[in-house]
Amino acid sequence: MGAKMASLLRRGGADAWAGLTEDTGHTLSDGSRIAVIGGGPAGSMFSYFLLNFAETIDLDLKVDIYEPRHFTHRGPAGCNHCGGIVSESLLQRLATEGIHLPSHVVQRGMESYTLHMDVGTVQLKAPGLEKRIAAVYRGNGPRESEPTETISFDGYLQKLATERGARIEHRLVNGMERKEDRIRVSCADGHAADYELAVVATGINSHFLDLLCGPVTPIRQPIKTTTFICEFHLGRERIEEILGDSMHVFLLDIPRLEFAALIPKGDFVTLCMLGDEIDDELIKRFFESREFRDCFPQGIVPPQVCHCLPRINVSTARVPFDDRIVLIGDSGTTRLFKDGLGAAYRTSKAAARTAVYRGVSATDFEKHYWPLCRSIDIDNRIGKFVFAVSGLIQRMRFTRRAVLRMTATEQAGDNDRKRMSEILWDIFSGSAPYKEILGRTVHPAYVAGLVWNLAASNWPGSRQAGSGTAGQRA
Repeated sequence: MGAKMASLLRRGGADAWAGLTEDTGHTLSDGSRIAVIGGGPAGSMFSYFLLNFAETIDLDLKVDIYEPRHFTHRGPAGCNHCGGIVSESLLQRLATEGIHLPSHVVQRGMESYTLHMDVGTVQLKAPGLEKRIAAVYRGNGPRESEPTETISFDGYLQKLATERGARIEHRLVNGMERKEDRIRVSCADGHAADYELAVVATGINSHFLDLLCGPVTPIRQPIKTTTFICEFHLGRERIEEILGDSMHVFLLDIPRLEFAALIPKGDFVTLCMLGDEIDDELIKRFFESREFRDCFPQGIVPPQVCHCLPRINVSTARVPFDDRIVLIGDSGTTRLFKDGLGAAYRTSKAAARTAVYRGVSATDFEKHYWPLCRSIDIDNRIGKFVFAVSGLIQRMRFTRRAVLRMTATEQAGDNDRKRMSEILWDIFSGSAPYKEILGRTVHPAYVAGLVWNLAASNWPGSRQAGSGTAGQRA
């Protein structure tokens, strides 16, 4: 395999980079074949958009989606290692593209976050209808779940792509190399085919990226970190009783933990932990925290039905394209910690538009696809600063009191502008760019409100604003 992959893109050194500045004139024509490696949201949406764009100019393309998994299966055979949160704003954008998510794909609609800290608990209601969130399964449910007629989010998008004309190849791609002016895709079962364009949408957990990114190609895969996802079975009635239609978020003073959330889904609850290389020690400490245990009856955390330690993208690939090759979704870039599905939508559409209307050379992708990736990367750098500030707040008890008091006061009042609540909502959901979130944190009204609440919540003898909301804990 090493020798075979060494022949991938055999242009070498300076010649490999030349494609970024010299127009090779590669374009798609009638009968051109496109290989999409990975049939998750990015791969399926790319195929859908590509065939839509091609139809507008009467261009006949053949699209093969290589995906070994079946998203109609339960457990690991259909799992896509994701918390499964879709924002209302993304649903609205998809609707404008003709992608209407049916009700049986959504496991539960949520209109609030419940924020848990050691100083108290407060519920944040959605700032507007466009900022609600929905929980979905990327496969057909966790291990040991009952078979259902529910269609997974990934399965639904894949179905849309096939209805547009894409063909699913349930094969594992394990090699790719240049053959003259084509890209040859080879599979573990011996199958091989040549294509005018290869689109890599395998996600960050595939070993294929390790094979693709080598010394003879300018493509460099993103930096990754480890997360933790698990499922608890509680039953719909019990979940409604103890968690309701709310996503429960934890901001705790635990080193390396940026964010943790409980997400109700049908008969199950998904736990998602994000941070710096989540490991067994960090998981154990979180599971032992009072704030997490109090979310369950009698403070007893139920056994895990299944769990995984997937990797997530925390940077943008350098460079996520070459002649006749482009990386989309989190194979190339994604939003830091949030809204990965939204980033998959944006990158897949931009890459498809470039391939149809501009061409498939490295120069074409550099001019018309790379600017989007770069803008996401720049916003993520701002996001890292936002999370660094959030980490400082999590580590200091007096600042946690101020956040809780300011949020609780806003939620109890009638004021339309709830500055702290809106900032927290957008950090949790990814509904706004990090640049916009940072801009709101330096607004004079927000700063003044935070300073006031710092003083009021920590004044000797003062009553904590969150004490009245602590009863919301299960």
